[in-house]
Amino acid sequence: MAEVQYTEDNIRSLDWKEHIRLRPGMYIGKLGDGSTADDGIYVLLKEVIDNCIDEYVMGYGKTIEISIKDELVKVRDYGRGIPLGKVVDVVSKMNTGAKYDSKAFKKSVGLNGVGTKAVNALSTSFTVESVRDGKMKSASFEQGNLLEESKEEESSKRRGTRVTFVPDPSIFVNFQYRMQYVERLLWNYAYLNTGLTIYFNGQKYHSENGLKDLLNANLGQEPNYPIIHLLGDDIEVALTHTQAYGEEHYSFVNGQYTTQGGTHQGAFREALVKVVRDFFGKDYDAADIRAGVVGAISIKVMEPVFESQTKTKLGSTEIEPDGASIRSFVLDFLKRELDNFLHKNSEIAEAIQKRILQSERERKDLAGIKKLARERAKKANLHNKKLRDCRVHLNEKKDRREETTLFITEGDSASGSITKARDVNTQAVFSLKGKPLNSFGLTKKIVYENEEFNLLQAALNIEDGLDNLRYNNVVIATDADVDGMHIRLLLITFFLQFFPELVKSGHLYVLQTPLFRVRNKKDTYYCYSQEEKLEAMEKVGRNPEITRFKGLGEISPDEFKHFIGENIRLDPVVIGQDSSIKDLLTFFMGKNTPDRQSFIIENLRVERDEIEEPA
Repeated sequence: MAEVQYTEDNIRSLDWKEHIRLRPGMYIGKLGDGSTADDGIYVLLKEVIDNCIDEYVMGYGKTIEISIKDELVKVRDYGRGIPLGKVVDVVSKMNTGAKYDSKAFKKSVGLNGVGTKAVNALSTSFTVESVRDGKMKSASFEQGNLLEESKEEESSKRRGTRVTFVPDPSIFVNFQYRMQYVERLLWNYAYLNTGLTIYFNGQKYHSENGLKDLLNANLGQEPNYPIIHLLGDDIEVALTHTQAYGEEHYSFVNGQYTTQGGTHQGAFREALVKVVRDFFGKDYDAADIRAGVVGAISIKVMEPVFESQTKTKLGSTEIEPDGASIRSFVLDFLKRELDNFLHKNSEIAEAIQKRILQSERERKDLAGIKKLARERAKKANLHNKKLRDCRVHLNEKKDRREETTLFITEGDSASGSITKARDVNTQAVFSLKGKPLNSFGLTKKIVYENEEFNLLQAALNIEDGLDNLRYNNVVIATDADVDGMHIRLLLITFFLQFFPELVKSGHLYVLQTPLFRVRNKKDTYYCYSQEEKLEAMEKVGRNPEITRFKGLGEISPDEFKHFIGENIRLDPVVIGQDSSIKDLLTFFMGKNTPDRQSFIIENLRVERDEIEEPA
């Protein structure tokens, strides 16, 4: 083997935009195509909006206007506007920004000197326009390269900043903004900044009651008692209990939604247990106190430290600059405010105690069944092949947990194809035996008594919540036929019934697989719809070979690699802002046949009209 030379010629210095484009993950986390809420295109949007939010927090500009049409994104605030002499610098020079000046931005959410530079470098088109003191200046870029810089000119426009950009499709391949993710992001901004008004594609986002409004909008079931809403200096808390299983938390730091929690969320969970125990003078089990709880906490701190560049988990243990611990800050607040609230509201205190005692009874009733179920799960994992695990778990590489995916399949042929085609490092396969049980309206006892549910729960490791979830992406992979759709519904029902936090936290997806293969001797196209099939037929020309895939088992492992690798298409399972989990499950899986029948007939009629109209 020839010796590889290592000389001065091997050393390169990249400018800011080259480095961002070469290593985008260092700046915005994963790339993705928009199918998951933490994909890069949403980080780009968030970085621009964060600057608008910082202006509002500092007391400037009560309105933000946002539009997304196809790939084009526009964000306009009415803050102070970027100082005109620095319009180009703040979006194209690293380590340049006002957030290094703690007087101007004491508790900001944006990336210091990085955010808009990353957006600029990762966009095919990026324009910034600032209006300030009756004057305006703008600059246009392409992939971070300056194309045009205007001179300062007089302007009668309202002060503020407008940013327009188009994410680079060569980096975000086949990307698409999912409106439900954008809407959730904007609602969180509204809840955390009461009084702020956001207009997105003409729709208004506004909140007067902060985290109380957030909980009301996200409750999947009726609360056991009115939401407790507590406000303090740099801290806000809202909580209630429902009849749902598990616990559900929303946590924020300086307006940043920390989807993976962190020290502040851990402190909230710990403080809730301590305050309740002290109030009732009972050493209740922590799991019983938190069973069914839906809580939200927002804190503001100086110089927060996050565990990743995308700031999804708070790592700070102290509140700068005074050095007080976040744990004691949250605990002291709840010991004072929640304890006072419970003393003043005896009916709510009684409702909390009633929910705790209910959970205690259920836990004790399940104790024997759970023990047998765990033993059965361990034995099953040893003696059958329901779960083909991935090397990340087999080798206990915790640093790669976010890359892991579990495919839930039905039947030996489908699971066999995916197993042979998968990435053995990060992708695992769980094989169902036949259709799962319709779990709607059943108690959690069925999770342990039903072998399929028990083994699936054990594979995911979600019995006690999502803290130890083994796979970041849980993907339902079933045939694109009536039976496959029914299995999807049954699995989604299972998760919504017993583990709704898995769905609400954005971990559950449905795998899209091609319906058709269109090819000739030179080219092959995989089509996911009738429209794509017609387009492919035009491309290949005369006498194309067309294959209709009836099931996953018909797709060879070699072909499957295309569909679960870089080109994977996932449909996220998302609960809408105005959707009640109970109402959804009642409609689709409950005993309301006439209503469902009417819905199906009406929608079938619409589909038939659309098909017949062209003729």
